Amino acid sequence: MLWAAAGVVALGFLVALEVVARRCAGVPGPMTDLAEGVILAPKPGPLYGGLALMMVVLTWRQRFVAAGAAIGIDAVFVLVRWAIDAEVPDGHFFGNGALWVMLGCAAIAVTRRTGRERTLLLKGVGLGLLLLVGRKIGDTWLLITAKTRPTVLDPYVAVADHALGNPSWLAGRILEATGPIGTHVLDLVYAQLAVAAVAVALYQLRNVAAERRFPKHHLVRTFLVIGLLGPAIYMIFPVVGPVFAYGPGASGTGGVQWAVANLWPDTLPPVSVPHPVLYDGITPRNCMPSLHTAWATAIFIHTRKGPRLLRYAGTFWLIATLSATLGFGYHYGADLVAGVVFTLTIEAGLRSLARGWDRSGTRIVVHGAAVFTALLVSYRWLPMEMAEYPWVFGPLLLLAMASVIYGYVRTTRQWESKAVPVRQPEPQPELV
Repeated sequence: MLWAAAGVVALGFLVALEVVARRCAGVPGPMTDLAEGVILAPKPGPLYGGLALMMVVLTWRQRFVAAGAAIGIDAVFVLVRWAIDAEVPDGHFFGNGALWVMLGCAAIAVTRRTGRERTLLLKGVGLGLLLLVGRKIGDTWLLITAKTRPTVLDPYVAVADHALGNPSWLAGRILEATGPIGTHVLDLVYAQLAVAAVAVALYQLRNVAAERRFPKHHLVRTFLVIGLLGPAIYMIFPVVGPVFAYGPGASGTGGVQWAVANLWPDTLPPVSVPHPVLYDGITPRNCMPSLHTAWATAIFIHTRKGPRLLRYAGTFWLIATLSATLGFGYHYGADLVAGVVFTLTIEAGLRSLARGWDRSGTRIVVHGAAVFTALLVSYRWLPMEMAEYPWVFGPLLLLAMASVIYGYVRTTRQWESKAVPVRQPEPQPELV
């Protein structure tokens, strides 16, 4: 009954988002995109990533069968499209097979499985489809933010960012100095964040097939909650980023006509009384908080218990993502601070939910939420003071973030120490 109720709620949310997308943004919603993926040429990455997550519940033999079936179905689709000379977007040659296999596994679970085996297989299918649906929901939300928020608050964040030394401007100049090699490396890391997440999730879920159950908490849960809550903040605090508001835009030319001034990354924005500015109806207002920073932070956290190579990879991905978000001008430094606090608060809440709520869990979640709210309020209502007294507000911002980091680390270590069973002393032989 619990799973059925959750399914009904999720379906209702998707229907509501479909209606909002069509009425507010004039574009198809996530349900339409998902249905089109059955026949039309989709983007293969999310589909095969979802298939890989689904296969954690299968045996090795079943995994080979599922992968072979997906590849075979895709081969048929490719041949048919080639035969009828159908137009296919670049990079969208295959992917239908993965979706067909996931839907087929769902049908098998309902018709051929019972009890615990049915539940486990349906959970695997749901996990795989969540990756795909979550991406569709995110894309729809971004379009809605662009259509429903005509003005942006970039001048407020740009002025407040003086307290942190305008790190986006500094990182942009450093990235330009590294030449094409640094740009290509960071662009690859920034674009393939989902691949890193799937790799970490597969490591965490590697024993599901053998244990016949999922762990109480894993990376996918954190990723999905971040993706669901983040766009709601975008609606409250719409920001497009330095390269759009103070530069030429990501394409190099398209954003100049909407920019406040063409300053990024060579000239710092002036310290003047900020005000909302009008921007186009296409660019997503997806900066506050930085969800790329949030997701990279989540990957970093979930690799801490892995082998050394995985820990190094998680650290590299976090550093490279932070460098890319600033160096490409997609985010202000203030966005990154908010993104870290946002992630740790969500992660603490999900871990508390998995282990059972107690005072320590409530305390760190409330503290993180309070700091995150204070950050947004400061960016919106105190930007001039932050810019005029950077040696006061800069350290305060970093200390606020550090307090959440310290509270999270301290609380989770206490949880782990309590979870370790105490070794019982061996009984001593009685003396006769």
